[in-house]
Amino acid sequence: MINLEELNDKQREAVAHKDGPCLVIAGAGSGKTKVLTTRIASLITSGVSDYQILAITFTNKAAKEMRERLAQIVPNNEVFLGTFHSLGLRIIRENALKLGMDRNFTILDSDDVISLIKKILKEKGYDSKEISPSYIRNRISFIKNEMLSEEEIIKFFNTDIEKIAFEVYLEYQKKLRKNNSIDFDDLLLLPVSLFKKDLEVLRHYQDKYRYILIDEYQDTNQVQYKFVKLLASKYQNLFVVGDPDQSIYMFRGANYKNILNFEKDYPSAKVIALEDNYRSTKMILDAANSVIKNNKDRKEKNLKSHCGDGVKIKYLQGYDERHEIKLVLDEIKKLLDEGFKKKEIAVFYRTNAQARVAEEQFLKANMPYKVIGSFYFYSRKEIKDLICYMRLILNPHDDISLRRVINSPKRGIGLATINKLEAIANDQKISMFEAITSGKELKFKEIIQELIGDSDSLSLTELVDDILVKTGMKDELDTNQLEDELRLDNLMEFRSITASFEEQTGLVNLQDFLEEISLVSDISMHKEDEDVVTLMTMHSAKGLEFDVVFLIGMEEGIFPNQNAFLEQDGVDEERRLCYVGITRAKKRLYLLNAKRRMLYGRESVNLPSRFLNEIDESLLEIESSNINNKDKIVVNDMYLNAEVDYQVGDVVMHTVYGKGVVVGVDKSIVTIAFHKKYGIRKLMKNHKSLKKIN
Repeated sequence: MINLEELNDKQREAVAHKDGPCLVIAGAGSGKTKVLTTRIASLITSGVSDYQILAITFTNKAAKEMRERLAQIVPNNEVFLGTFHSLGLRIIRENALKLGMDRNFTILDSDDVISLIKKILKEKGYDSKEISPSYIRNRISFIKNEMLSEEEIIKFFNTDIEKIAFEVYLEYQKKLRKNNSIDFDDLLLLPVSLFKKDLEVLRHYQDKYRYILIDEYQDTNQVQYKFVKLLASKYQNLFVVGDPDQSIYMFRGANYKNILNFEKDYPSAKVIALEDNYRSTKMILDAANSVIKNNKDRKEKNLKSHCGDGVKIKYLQGYDERHEIKLVLDEIKKLLDEGFKKKEIAVFYRTNAQARVAEEQFLKANMPYKVIGSFYFYSRKEIKDLICYMRLILNPHDDISLRRVINSPKRGIGLATINKLEAIANDQKISMFEAITSGKELKFKEIIQELIGDSDSLSLTELVDDILVKTGMKDELDTNQLEDELRLDNLMEFRSITASFEEQTGLVNLQDFLEEISLVSDISMHKEDEDVVTLMTMHSAKGLEFDVVFLIGMEEGIFPNQNAFLEQDGVDEERRLCYVGITRAKKRLYLLNAKRRMLYGRESVNLPSRFLNEIDESLLEIESSNINNKDKIVVNDMYLNAEVDYQVGDVVMHTVYGKGVVVGVDKSIVTIAFHKKYGIRKLMKNHKSLKKIN
């Protein structure tokens, strides 16, 4: 049963709209899902057959939520409510023969695609270690999503690597046809191609789906835009809902201008703005409005709160990234005392790399948490691989670590070879490393031996760089693929851990370091618990809401991200992301940054984010951290001395290990023999814990 009394005037106007194009600009927290589901129910009760209604969302989760809501109003309905890709798959299955395919075609997953690309590269005489298969996959996906013709590809693909990508693309398409296969991008490209060349098929689907509703229209890319335009061109009963201010997926090809140009595409369109917000306080919404108004290319709207004025937004500044998280934890403890629950609190960051310090500090403070949209830092594959390489350098007889990384990155060393090595090692009672005498695995052994030699004269951070280059880990991830960029970011962030360890202890001892991080990574098994604080990137937060939100890393180069300065409209995209982050908060909002930050193994001093300056100062409660506070965290540069010149035989004094004698000097590292209780230790030359006393 439809209850229009639950809707405000603008929502009722949107629900009541029946024929012709309609654009609903739905601000954050304005009830767009309620409007979509109620409008579908309204169409059905007005006499439209449920079979003729098509509702498209971007995620299976959103589709499931809408189906459940619709079922409560109209049970047993037959509306097609799903993603673009699920609709595309249905159309392909129904028209496989027209597309020159058998009905039993297969859909390649991403691993299958990479394998096929590697095979083609090999056939054409290219080395997949020199030409990234992930990069080629990314270019092929770009070609399909932008619907480029061969003439356009030849025109735009100018570099040598792009020309190779085009060559591989042509062969890739041949192999797909030969194998009666399609990839994920084809799920949209093929229906569009079919509609363009077969008017009879297009008319069939236009008559079948006379009423079309699209959620999150601001996130459509070129092929999705064309798909919708063709399908809706006959009856033009197109109802789109979205918010150009929340378009944050430009890196996936989304074009927010699709929603801005809706009225040009459909001059008779009705436009309805939903500006009543039922989620956030006035203070929070005023902050969001004051930030987003700095983007010029947008639809003007001004969110109005139905949740009262609320309290001011708190701005806190830490000394460094650890102190920043300590301030978060201090505030969380106060909030818990006030009666807030942990599950009502979220911490947002711009990049996954920032999560590492947050997780570490939350563990040490015994504050339960969960990470959304990523693995726990030390559980990520690339981090586990790197740590296993370090363990092998320390102990080449570590068979467990060897098994993990002998073929990671891929070196053509199969499971049969690994099992054979293990059998030889067991038979001869030696380690698998010792059992290696030939083949591709011997090259792997030589890499490890070289790294063992390098480790004697490198700091831990330099050793990490050495491992990433010589093992091929860095090259493997050096693509334009977002997933690979994030994994490479995580590896660069691991350098922050080694650099921090060296600064705080002065040590460059691999064993001590591995023991130190094992304590952090094994402190908790992260049991699933309902009442925990949520940590996530701002991209992952879209569509969610929390009573309390902390936005950390509000600094130039972090947020807005430094890559945004290199791209046209990049800063505008970051500002939309900031708007999304702010509007997730219902009752309290905290904005934080640090005076200095270690990220990706580099220490930097960043200016406060421009987004902070765009918020009206009257909305902020500014707390400046007191340097003399007894809880202060020592600033990193206080660990370091001016460079001291050491010679073998010099007598030194260490604040922990006492008196010692220099027995080796190599670049920035000094090797010292202390009392037998501590033995021989390697330290940074310029660490403040160390003084020459003779």
